[in-house]
Amino acid sequence: MQLETLQIAIDNHVATVTLNRPAVRNAFNETVIEELTGAFRALGAREDVRAIVLAANGPAFCAGADLNWMKKMAGYSDEENRADAMTLATMLNTIYTCPKAVVARVQGDAYAGGCGLVAVCDIVVCADSAHFCISEAKLGLSPATISPYVIRAIGEQAARRYFITAERFDAATAQRLGLAHEVVPADGLDAAVHAITRTLAENSPNAVRECKRLVHDVAGRALDTALIAETAERIAHMRASDEGKEGVRAFLEKRTPSWRS
Repeated sequence: MQLETLQIAIDNHVATVTLNRPAVRNAFNETVIEELTGAFRALGAREDVRAIVLAANGPAFCAGADLNWMKKMAGYSDEENRADAMTLATMLNTIYTCPKAVVARVQGDAYAGGCGLVAVCDIVVCADSAHFCISEAKLGLSPATISPYVIRAIGEQAARRYFITAERFDAATAQRLGLAHEVVPADGLDAAVHAITRTLAENSPNAVRECKRLVHDVAGRALDTALIAETAERIAHMRASDEGKEGVRAFLEKRTPSWRS
């Protein structure tokens, strides 16, 4: 895969997708969106990949939309705007629904669509020097395409504030709101990410995939008889799966399961 805006490396079942436009603070344009969508689709289908790290080169994680791209959008027709917005929405959803666990390694600022990129990841580790801003209101816009993911991450009440004020907030606030799971000194970022990805790579690949799907499907639903029956069916299916049987046998026999060999 020939890439203009990304770098991809795979090591010990962990793929690292790195945004590589540091001169423009890793801002989005059509190429970034297309390449991220393709990369996550391809990596999500690879059996040798068990986790994906989304990282960035340079001082910023992602500054949102590229200025030159925004200039082009200013002249778009309604139909062109709809099509263009849909490509961004598709990219975000591709990462969010990727069957592999996705870990964000946030080393610097994440603004606007960059906040959306963080919110679609399953686990977020960020440097204590990172800052966030859902800045669309400053430009007369709304964070529509990222909103389903950001609201899920920080909740409705926090979204009310930060969507309409477009305030900049720090890593500690991001963690308090639920956007970041861990905040560490910048020089400890790689170690923190590695500890998480090592754990992910040691777990059952099928179980990780199904656990991720479980959260997506169950969150926000009413606790009714239909949900109770569905969750019972899910665990029954997992118990009968090859990895489910192997995992239980390995535990009882006090040995390493086959996916870790």
